[in-house]
Amino acid sequence: MVAAETLARHDRRMTTSLRVVARSASILALAAGVALAHTASAQPVGQSMPMTVPLPPVLPDAVDTTYPGTIGLAIDASDVNRAVYRVTETIPVEAGARQLTLLLPKWLPGNHGPTGAISLLSDLHFSVAGKAINWTRDAVDAFAFHLDLPEGARTVEARFVHTSPLMPAEGRVTMTREMLNLQWEKMSLYPAGHYVRQIKFAPTVSFPAGWTPFTALDGQKVEGARVTWSPVDYATLVDSPVFAGINARRWDLGHSIYLSVVADKPEQLALAPANLASFQKLADEAVSLFGSRHFDHYDSLLALTDRMGGIGLEHHRSSENSYEPKSFTDWANLDWAHSVVSHELVHSWNGKFRRPAGLWTPDYRQPMQTDLLWVYEGQTQFWGLVLAARSGVQRPETILGSLAVTAAQYSEGQPGRAWRPVEDTTRDPVFAMRRALPYPSLTRSEDYYSEAALVWLEADQLIRERTQGAKGLDDFARRFFGVKDGDWGELTYTFDDVAAALNAVTPYDWAGFLRQRLYQAGQPSPLAGIERGGYRLVWKDTPNPFDKGRMAGNKTVGLTYSLGLTLDKEGKVASTLWNGPAFNAGIVNGAKIVAVNGVAYDEDTLRAAITAAKGTPKLSGAPIVLLVQRGDRFLTLDVDYHGGLRYPWLERTANDKSPAGLDQLLSPRTTAKPAK
Repeated sequence: MVAAETLARHDRRMTTSLRVVARSASILALAAGVALAHTASAQPVGQSMPMTVPLPPVLPDAVDTTYPGTIGLAIDASDVNRAVYRVTETIPVEAGARQLTLLLPKWLPGNHGPTGAISLLSDLHFSVAGKAINWTRDAVDAFAFHLDLPEGARTVEARFVHTSPLMPAEGRVTMTREMLNLQWEKMSLYPAGHYVRQIKFAPTVSFPAGWTPFTALDGQKVEGARVTWSPVDYATLVDSPVFAGINARRWDLGHSIYLSVVADKPEQLALAPANLASFQKLADEAVSLFGSRHFDHYDSLLALTDRMGGIGLEHHRSSENSYEPKSFTDWANLDWAHSVVSHELVHSWNGKFRRPAGLWTPDYRQPMQTDLLWVYEGQTQFWGLVLAARSGVQRPETILGSLAVTAAQYSEGQPGRAWRPVEDTTRDPVFAMRRALPYPSLTRSEDYYSEAALVWLEADQLIRERTQGAKGLDDFARRFFGVKDGDWGELTYTFDDVAAALNAVTPYDWAGFLRQRLYQAGQPSPLAGIERGGYRLVWKDTPNPFDKGRMAGNKTVGLTYSLGLTLDKEGKVASTLWNGPAFNAGIVNGAKIVAVNGVAYDEDTLRAAITAAKGTPKLSGAPIVLLVQRGDRFLTLDVDYHGGLRYPWLERTANDKSPAGLDQLLSPRTTAKPAK
């Protein structure tokens, strides 16, 4: 076995070397060919014509070989006043090596795109035995640094600063005076040429005095403000972020799952016993659903904050989550925003343990292939909502309201569905990266989350129908994500694997079902799951519980299905529905509504005007007259809309009291435990 492994490593090195040589040779041949063609052709007099510059040699592909030694990573995270992380990294090198290439992670797991924080890395210095050495950034890959090593070098020391954004305009804030969110991939360099699981790090962090850190890393030792953990491979390190804060508390949810919380203020940590019980039941329901655990312990890291940037990010043995500061103390009113914890918990099974083959990469330089995110994120979105309802983390009426909002979006609020299929939106993390778009209803965005969730809802209801209620998507989840209990690695899959697992639950043309709904544009509104589940989409003049809470929390005025726009608290247009009434009147993003029918704007005045115009004949009736400021111009625009206020709800289709299919899906599977 040892000899075979050595030979395999040699073959991989040779393959990489040949690939580099072949690419360099082809580049030179191409350049020579172009030069000959150029020489042979007549160059126009007086017209300069540059020639292509050959690319430098490619960086070495990662191979599955052990990097020699353990890299020391010491981070000083104590300067919360300036919000900087000061990093010292000690990197062993092979004897006789004269060059070393170090990389900052670029393609980040869970981000599904090249979102590495290279712009926040600064004050970079390298030295050997206390003497500075030269370095250059790669001419093509800006995340790569080439170091020239002196003869006899055995260790390189890297020193640099990671600057946390101070304001949201600069990026996500990760450090405040009360808490921090340390993500290792943003403040560590790793050697090129190896699978990241084959590179070992010894991490150490210095926190402000009195702070408590939470992380999935093992072997924690505390010496004053300095905390160390056991050496760990780089893949696991990157997958184990840290939440730390002065106001901190941890709760045991059972099944070796913990809720580890930091807060802006100590009083915000007051979690009522009944609400703690809902988190404990979430752990029960998740383990019951999948029938397995792919972790030895798990931390739901949660920040109660409006000072540190919001987040919802999955990891194998933990997750990064944020709630509004008063989410524990004002539980009922903030019910609408509680589902992120259940969503990210599901990812331990779906996304981290079972992962699309194209989304598993050996290092953080290889691009990811995102085409199956409608499983990775779409089914996680589905189960996040279902488990939130089953556990009581969110009320069932809130979940129904959330589904109504999603159903409305893909029924009336997304004209982009006519040209762009759901599967194509899985590329958005690569090129859009959640930047604001002028007309998102036309361009679409990451609809592999919510529209895919409605497709999975239809799949669940189809399975229930075809098995007379004996099975549902629960059976798929256990079969597909719950395999190999206790396996903490990664198990990849393809489209065909998904279709085969569905067919094992109940025979059907599942491949055709998925391809039609997810891979083809111009599909009917994805309401079949809701309707098969005994509900229908209806419209009312008041927001449903989820919509009401969402608008209050985000401080927005949602009028998408009436005027066709959303406003911020100042009356500024945040989004406009393509071909909606406001759009057709000439109102665009960034414009500000100043007056409504000659009266100064406020939310109630606009709502009243929409209600008053309801039912007026479209051609002869009076439009809603808006005075709109756009830059330094004031425009009086007529919005010819007479449909009244419209907000989506789900309504039972049957009059009897028996549980419908959707009710059965959302109902608990485990027995509730009494609150302590």
